Amino acid sequence: MLLEKKNAVIYGAGGGLGGGVARTFAREGARVFLTGRHLTPLQALADDIRAAGGAAEAAEIDATDERAVDEHAAAVVADAGTIDVSFNLISRGDVQGIPLVDMTAEQITGAAATALLSTFLTARAAARQMASQGSGVILAVTSGTARVAAPMMGSTGPADAAVESFLRCLAAEVGPQGVRVVGIHTAGVVETLDPRKVLEVNPDTDVDGMVEMLAQMTLLKRAPRLAQIAETAAFLASDHAGAITATTVNASCGLVPG
Repeated sequence: MLLEKKNAVIYGAGGGLGGGVARTFAREGARVFLTGRHLTPLQALADDIRAAGGAAEAAEIDATDERAVDEHAAAVVADAGTIDVSFNLISRGDVQGIPLVDMTAEQITGAAATALLSTFLTARAAARQMASQGSGVILAVTSGTARVAAPMMGSTGPADAAVESFLRCLAAEVGPQGVRVVGIHTAGVVETLDPRKVLEVNPDTDVDGMVEMLAQMTLLKRAPRLAQIAETAAFLASDHAGAITATTVNASCGLVPG
């Protein structure tokens, strides 16, 4: 198993992508610590993982709450001894479908502020422990919008850019202590798209049409699947990817240029 005897903290585990990653990590032998703002779906996920033979704990944590993040990381270490993987998958409140010149200051900065703050707090809590133990992997997901000239993507590009820049700089600082920092590009993962949330971001969106459009825009002419993203994350979190850091792995089926 790729992650046998690893302890993995997953922020935003209650979402579609977070749940898929948690199940895969647990299947690969990791003890997963599931966090999110709503405890009920986390407990249900933890029950499912345990029923399948895995090890999982659930905690209600706001990844933008400095004290809560630090206290939870300390509790994980006190219980499990190490933090081997930290993965930030929280939703950021992206605003899309509005021309940039028509957006408000709050709309353009909100997602970037949430993304950078949560990534900083969760990565810092993990990196401090990982540096002391001499190993660990910090992961985060972005859409890759920061690298393309994409119209009507609103606050997503600035949020992605902030996270990716932070991850590269962090990798340079914690690498000598044996800590790897890796991002994953993905977008249009069908199983994770909640039509209600998509419509909240842009009420005029044709969700099915959007998925097909994204698929046709990729080099492989298909959208990435949840299992593929989760398997990619498990590999990157494992010792098999021990030479990979300070980069973002493209798991977008070629939607984002390499």
